[in-house]
Amino acid sequence: MMLPLTLVAAASRNRVIGAQGQLPWHEPEDLKYFRTVTTGHAIIMGRKTWDTLGKPLPKRRNLVVTRDATRTAPGAEIFTSLADALAAARTSDPEPQVIGGGELYALALPLATRILLTEIQRDVEGDAWFPALGLEWVETSRRESGALAFLVLERRPPPL
Repeated sequence: MMLPLTLVAAASRNRVIGAQGQLPWHEPEDLKYFRTVTTGHAIIMGRKTWDTLGKPLPKRRNLVVTRDATRTAPGAEIFTSLADALAAARTSDPEPQVIGGGELYALALPLATRILLTEIQRDVEGDAWFPALGLEWVETSRRESGALAFLVLERRPPPL
């Protein structure tokens, strides 16, 4: 039995999630959705995502994974492994959320039980990508709004 772990991401049709340390789009509806689904949770992010944000996100426990154990992030907790960040997050949140970036999504995907994915329905140039999803992921919900699709994906249980 896998412990609950949610990935929260926005990605273009071609899986781009970032360009030069920034979101390559401005979609206010997605930002509002992100705030709604992450508020009250322990959110785990990589160092580059933290640098992009520049400050802790309010009303959330901010955990940063970095290879640099001497790194500081005022308002956030620093961890040198995803496993350590998850263990700490689970002390206050039964379903922590990974919010990026690309390297951390790739590390967390095998552990994830759910993905909240905003699909930006166009191709975008970028230098950070959301990992490709395998057949174990099943779309359980979809809401379309203009150029956005808000998806909930659940991990299919392994065959017996």
